[in-house]
Formats: sequence, C-alpha cells, structure tokens
Amino acid sequence: MGILLFILIFISLTGHGDAHGPDSCNHEGGLCRIGNCVSGEYLASYCFEPIILCCKSLSPTTTK
Repeated sequence: MGILLFILIFISLTGHGDAHGPDSCNHEGGLCRIGNCVSGEYLASYCFEPIILCCKSLSPTTTK
C-alpha cells in the first residue's frame, strides 16, 4: 500500500504545474535541487513543482 501511495505522489508531481523535468533543466544548463538553490544560483524553473527546483548559475559559463 505504501508503494502505491509513493507512485501516486510521484505521478502527481511530474504532471503538476509548469514542471519540465530534469532532462529539460540539464539541457538548459541548470541543476535540479531539493528545497533551495545554493548561493550563486537562481530559480530558473521547476524539475518537479513545487519540491524540486531547477537552479542556474548567476554567472554565465563558457564552453570551448
């Protein structure tokens, strides 16, 4: 019964609000974090709204 409840909660989190998922966050240069973004990051979107945030760095990173 507990496993079923966990699955239902997970499904409701993935379909809630404007959550885009971890793949979208990582593709856009962000990291999924639980609770709050760390210092030097800002909330860009949600991986799983409202618990898991997609945080991006304030300073732009360059790739070579």
